[in-house]
Amino acid sequence: MLKEVLISCLTCLGCLAYAQQPKFTIDGKAQGTSYHIQYYASNSIVSKIQIDSVLQVIDKSMSLYDDQSLITSFNKTERLLKLDEHMTKVVKRSFDLYRMSDGIFDITVMPLVNLWGFGPNRIHTFPERQTIDSILQFVGMDKLVLNDNMLTKSDERVQVDLNGIAQGYSVDVIAQFLDGKGVESYLVELGGEIKVKGYKDVNIPFEIAIESPQNGKYSNVILQLTDRAVTTSGNYRRTFDLEGRRIHHHINPQDGYPIQNNVASVTVIAPTAMDADGYDNVFLAMTPEQGIELANRLEDIDVYIIYQDEDRFKEAFSADFHRYIKNN
Repeated sequence: MLKEVLISCLTCLGCLAYAQQPKFTIDGKAQGTSYHIQYYASNSIVSKIQIDSVLQVIDKSMSLYDDQSLITSFNKTERLLKLDEHMTKVVKRSFDLYRMSDGIFDITVMPLVNLWGFGPNRIHTFPERQTIDSILQFVGMDKLVLNDNMLTKSDERVQVDLNGIAQGYSVDVIAQFLDGKGVESYLVELGGEIKVKGYKDVNIPFEIAIESPQNGKYSNVILQLTDRAVTTSGNYRRTFDLEGRRIHHHINPQDGYPIQNNVASVTVIAPTAMDADGYDNVFLAMTPEQGIELANRLEDIDVYIIYQDEDRFKEAFSADFHRYIKNN
């Protein structure tokens, strides 16, 4: 995932005279991962307790690990559920991505993800085609209806998993909280999903290094961002080998099998972290050519794709991605 590159002008004495407001940092654990916030203000106006409180509210809505969350209730028995504001926004955007991607992005794929060993239990043999087909009967967002804040499923076996978009949404909510406190420059990172606003110093954008799929090192691409969100996702993470084949955790909701293509990682830049988070799932499921063509059609969405061509890694960029790359 993405890691922040802390190249601060405060390490250069010549820049001290031009430094903006003091920098404050908050670090913590949430949603099964870690978060890091840095913001600039005249004083410490945001606390860790406040950030943790914001994230706890989101967990009560969409955490699969919370037995009392709304999403857990829906997955267990509820055929009809009244959603809160958070889950309503995420599910609504999920429908947008589902339609835009012709069903590639699908929040009902959870039973297939578990079947292929990416849930609580690892598998030791390939699932039978008959088993996959039986599960596909209750996979598909066409089996869900969202009417205002009421979510209905046509089959009680339908289960939803919002992890492919909810973490990005959480970053956006924290950013909105900082906005409400009057913070004009900040970086919010949660589980590799990042959103920045303003500058880390006078007219100096935040700098983000992109992790390469080659041995977990950083690629040569460093981004300079302001007022944007970015995330990187890769098929080299959350994988295991089974019967001589590499199994990826991205499952095709249409045929029930793990996606097999030559895409190693995608980095998505978008106005919101929710969109960056959601779109990276879509681009990972496409060929590099399809992904670049889609990004060039979309407004305010840019992508950088690292893919494998035989034994070499190659790169592909959407038309406007280069404007974010730092010139060495």
